Amino acid sequence: MYPRLLELGPLTVYSYGVLLATAYLLALYFAVRRARAFGLDADRVLDLGIYIIISALVGAKLLLLIVDFDYFRRQPAELWTLARSGGVFYGGLVVAFLVGMWYVRRHRLPVWPTADAIAPGIALGHVVGRFGCLLAGCCYGTPTSLPWGITFSDPFAASNVGTPLHVALHPTQMYEAGTEFLILVFLLLTERFWRKRAGWTFWVYILLYGLSRFVIEMFRGDPRGMTMGFSTSQWISMGLVPLAIVMLIVLGSRTPAALDPVQAAPRKKRGR
Repeated sequence: MYPRLLELGPLTVYSYGVLLATAYLLALYFAVRRARAFGLDADRVLDLGIYIIISALVGAKLLLLIVDFDYFRRQPAELWTLARSGGVFYGGLVVAFLVGMWYVRRHRLPVWPTADAIAPGIALGHVVGRFGCLLAGCCYGTPTSLPWGITFSDPFAASNVGTPLHVALHPTQMYEAGTEFLILVFLLLTERFWRKRAGWTFWVYILLYGLSRFVIEMFRGDPRGMTMGFSTSQWISMGLVPLAIVMLIVLGSRTPAALDPVQAAPRKKRGR
């Protein structure tokens, strides 16, 4: 693949960084447009999106540090690689969720309608981000004899992220990108059926992503912290899936007026 898009003397433009930035910008743009359609304060949601991007980057790298702690402990000089690594998606998702909850409460945004407005943007950004993983060679799969196996040949990918070369691997990056795209389409096509149940779009996303990530992890071949036969992401999925089911039941049992005490609060205009 193409881990490096462009080299101009000492300047190297990495494909993963370009696509990760594109993913965040697309997700932010989509979330702001949906916020306007939902009647939310688009300026506040824009600020929220920036907070989420920053916290997602920090959380993803932090979880990567935790998962590979032994490696970084033995080779502390490699800590600088965290600066150019995307990290672990689940770490970014969890930290971004906590920061997002703090922000919407502080600024009196309706919690679950805001989460519903943002959730499809997360899926869209993840689709684009996984293409970055494919180009960089990270998040690779286990060897396979299936006809759609993908073979990497760039030595830089091997030295940078340990990608096995000249062997057909499960294209787990595309498995996840394709699954995220299907989840995005499903959310957009079906959310009108539960629009009065604020929070359902967000938690349906968490449920479907948790299930799909658990399965896709079975085909991953990169080191990612195994405990009792399960990866870190699988353990997180096993926690998030039942939580999502509980939240869907709880939110589905409430009347629309009781979904969020902040929802009825008047919006305040902001200066530009």
